[in-house]
Amino acid sequence: MTEHFSVISSILSATKLGELIQQKYGLSKQTECKLFRAAMNHVYIVTDGDKKYIFRVYTFNWRTKIEIAEELRLLLHLHENKTSVSFPITDNLNEYIQELNAPEGKRFGVLFSFADGAKSARFNAETSFFIGQALAEVHKSTENFALNRETYSEKVLLVNSIKLTQDFFKKETDEIVFLKKMAQFIENEFANVKTDQIRSGAVHLDVWFDNLHFNDENKVTFFDFDFCGNGWLCLDISYFLFQLFITNPNEKDYEEKAEAFLRGYENIIKISKEEQRILPFVCLGIMTYYIAMQCDRFDNWTNIFLNEDHLKRFTANLKRWMAYNKIEMK
Repeated sequence: MTEHFSVISSILSATKLGELIQQKYGLSKQTECKLFRAAMNHVYIVTDGDKKYIFRVYTFNWRTKIEIAEELRLLLHLHENKTSVSFPITDNLNEYIQELNAPEGKRFGVLFSFADGAKSARFNAETSFFIGQALAEVHKSTENFALNRETYSEKVLLVNSIKLTQDFFKKETDEIVFLKKMAQFIENEFANVKTDQIRSGAVHLDVWFDNLHFNDENKVTFFDFDFCGNGWLCLDISYFLFQLFITNPNEKDYEEKAEAFLRGYENIIKISKEEQRILPFVCLGIMTYYIAMQCDRFDNWTNIFLNEDHLKRFTANLKRWMAYNKIEMK
């Protein structure tokens, strides 16, 4: 008998998952399951009549069951506090996490509520205001909320990340040299932060248009808390502003939306002067972390764009942000 070849990442059958979900969650025989996206994690859309859900299958060896349980604990906390997030749903046995025996090994799956509305990068300043309000509502509930997950310190965001990126690309290109210099600069900036004036707690760390829906009434719902962890709450604010800057190359458009976003946020919670001061810096730490995550998970995600040209585009965006914010590395 021929042995099965080893697998590092498989795409589970949407049909079989649909049957499992129908049985586990007591859905009707009309239940349909379709693969939506196979990226860092695999996302399926589940429909049962007029009801819609999201089923996420975590990549093998990406998150432990404890880490996933902590993500769900945060989401349930937010949902209980009437914050607009996609929340996990229990099965017939009151369990949130499904264990799936994939060819590569045990993977985990979770059924989530479907976020009302749709995603779009082309939202106006009014919607940006409501996104700011919605994020502030999240932060009201996550301030001082501790998770048994990653703490986004300078070591995690900068030191470890630079090593991962350098090991992946191997060559000491101009872009790698720039990232190393920038990481050292940001690390020094982090060391000078007045932490007693910075709010901390559970952060989303990936707040941008791809991870939120809004409807015709500008109700904003956040989802995909896969990178949630512990850190300064202003990390989320800074990261959203950076993504807004990249997706709005016209600076006037960016400024209108950024101003509306910050106004919406401060309509709920005031941003301290120290938080305002470091907003241009901290997103650079997150971006250093994310390029490292792309490198680290390459075997599972196989991004054909992850090459030296991609690194050049990536660093060009960082340099444009730094120039706009008049950040000079010393």
